[in-house]
Amino acid sequence: MTDQELLLAISDLMDRKLSSALQPLKDDIQELKRDVSDLKTDMTELKEDVALLREDVALLKEDVALLKEDVALLKEDVALLKEDVALLKENVALLKEDVADLKKGMQLLETRVSSLERRMTAVELHLENVTDKNIQLLSENYVPASRRYMVESAKIEAMQADIDVMKAVLREHSEKLKHIS
Repeated sequence: MTDQELLLAISDLMDRKLSSALQPLKDDIQELKRDVSDLKTDMTELKEDVALLREDVALLKEDVALLKEDVALLKEDVALLKEDVALLKENVALLKEDVADLKKGMQLLETRVSSLERRMTAVELHLENVTDKNIQLLSENYVPASRRYMVESAKIEAMQADIDVMKAVLREHSEKLKHIS
């Protein structure tokens, strides 16, 4: 074999050995290319997810800002409610004082009413036992007395007429006696 043939054979042998030694490297490179492609796809998906998350975060920030405004309004409302409750407490305290005064007044009125009831009972008993009997006595005596009055009044009228006549006669006689004397 000539040098050239030997060189060709060595070159072929080296190419085959190199090819066979490089094949696992080529396979690994192909696998790395697939992995890089998968990673690129994953990165694209991650970028899309990050963009969505950014939008969501922006929305959340807006919502948080609205919530802060709402909380500020609620704090104002709570402050107003606290003032109202304080006023109500003062009013309730005043009402309690008024109720206590009313209770005292009611006790005084109850005492007075009780006293009036006792006095009323005494008056009723007096009316029943004394005044009614006196009225009965008066009415029992009135009818006969009124009958006597009616009888006597006619007599009184007659006596009055007689007295008037006597006065007239006395005057007349007094005048005659004056002329005589």
